[in-house]
Amino acid sequence: MVAVTEYEPGTPSWVDLASPDLAVSVTFYTALFGWEAKDQGAEAGHYHMLELGGVPVAGLGPIMMEGQPPAWTSYVSVTDADETVAKVKEAGGMVFVEPMDVLDVGRMAVFADPTGAAIAVWQPKLHPGAGLVNEPGALVWNELSTRDTGAAATFYRSVFGWEADAAPMGEMTYTEWKLGGKTIGGMMATPDNVPPEVPAYWLAYFGTADCDATVTRATELGATVHVPPMDIPPGRFSVLGDPTGAMFAVIALAGG
Repeated sequence: MVAVTEYEPGTPSWVDLASPDLAVSVTFYTALFGWEAKDQGAEAGHYHMLELGGVPVAGLGPIMMEGQPPAWTSYVSVTDADETVAKVKEAGGMVFVEPMDVLDVGRMAVFADPTGAAIAVWQPKLHPGAGLVNEPGALVWNELSTRDTGAAATFYRSVFGWEADAAPMGEMTYTEWKLGGKTIGGMMATPDNVPPEVPAYWLAYFGTADCDATVTRATELGATVHVPPMDIPPGRFSVLGDPTGAMFAVIALAGG
């Protein structure tokens, strides 16, 4: 395991779950991934750090806005949250949470891109982001599903400087987000069989040593399977809904 202590600006660095029932979410994810949940206290709104081997890998907090669905949110590391939000507005995004300080650990903002997908930015202070990635039980990938990949490509290039590198993957076209030539995430067109009322969204992938075993365990713990385990070039993956309805994915990386 290689500890991560900083992220290049423009790189996804953190994910957290907004849950309607913290106890249910803690029980599910600690049993599934072996995480330890540490309540940060009333001052932090009972935000929980989810740790693996004592290292923060994700977060969990209560739903803060009326009508907000249970969901995992991806955060992109930035040097200046206020400056980034200004770019978001110029590029046609909708800001849900204006830049705000989170105690002394960082500064954040939440917005939606013009295609409707919610995402956040994190200006690190004491908390740089996930201390471990690309390992079983840790964040591996952040992926945008949208019905307008062209509009999304234009937006994220303007805001973060990402380049959209599209290439065939089986019967579909898949886009890799690249920053300075380095792949930092992905994008796909929302499949036609997804109901039209489902908005664009960012999906967090967590690593596992055995995709099928993890999916079996998740269903035992109350998860719903949206995409059964299947092989793709990077490995074997599945998309799940946790007991509160929040979607996430697991993947066993090829060669991992």
